[in-house]
Amino acid sequence: RHTRSGEAVVSIYARGRDYHKVLRQRLQRLAERIAQEVGPFGHRAFTDSAPVLEVELAQSSGLGWRGKHSLLLSREAGSLFFLGELFVDLALPATPSVSAHCGQCEACMQLCPTQAIVAAYKVDARRCISYLTIEHDGPIDEALRPMIGNRVYGCDDCQLVCPWNKFAQTHPLPDWQPREGMSGSTIAQLLQWDETTFLRRTEGSAIRRIGHARWLRNLALAAGNAMASGQLPAQEAQALRQALQRWAQHPSEVVQEQVQWSLAQGATSHA
Repeated sequence: RHTRSGEAVVSIYARGRDYHKVLRQRLQRLAERIAQEVGPFGHRAFTDSAPVLEVELAQSSGLGWRGKHSLLLSREAGSLFFLGELFVDLALPATPSVSAHCGQCEACMQLCPTQAIVAAYKVDARRCISYLTIEHDGPIDEALRPMIGNRVYGCDDCQLVCPWNKFAQTHPLPDWQPREGMSGSTIAQLLQWDETTFLRRTEGSAIRRIGHARWLRNLALAAGNAMASGQLPAQEAQALRQALQRWAQHPSEVVQEQVQWSLAQGATSHA
């Protein structure tokens, strides 16, 4: 999809319902099942919601090993899964850890668009597209902007290139099914969303927490890259320019700057 310049690419995990909500509910149901067997017990559920070293815990418990992209890998499921924890005050038997199986493979390191995986198991978040499009709220480094391409929320490249993910399976849980607009939409279509529409369309989605301004910044950046690619039909490029101009006076200075930068890319390409 990254070759379809005008398409907005959202990370696979964020296309459905917010995983924080789904996993917390399922972990709570697990706690209730355990209570039926052992009686009342102290517990607390986490899923990317507290300073818990999730990958280290998962690795120690034998669920997988840390890949060179820093994510947990499993022989049965690759890395395309969520981690959730149920902390309990029960004595549980230890489970053995598993050995790593990356070998000499460095596909994730070589493919990373911004070369954010600076060494095996070491990621420079300042270059990581997932960090930049989700956690970072300021302007994105101009040197990195062209490398982001049409990714508007997150990045899956280091996972999709991993050979172990050929074993990953699509889960039938309805919560994980892509919502309308989150897969296959054009950048121009998503730039039409005002804040009210954004909040409505992302209700119950992990995307909502970045807010409308950051969403616009990401879309504007992708629009600039799409126009600079020279691959868009003239009519589609014009639609992008018009969609961008709508936000040229946005209250956020970050959005304003990104829109102006992207319009300049379009002007250069058009010239």
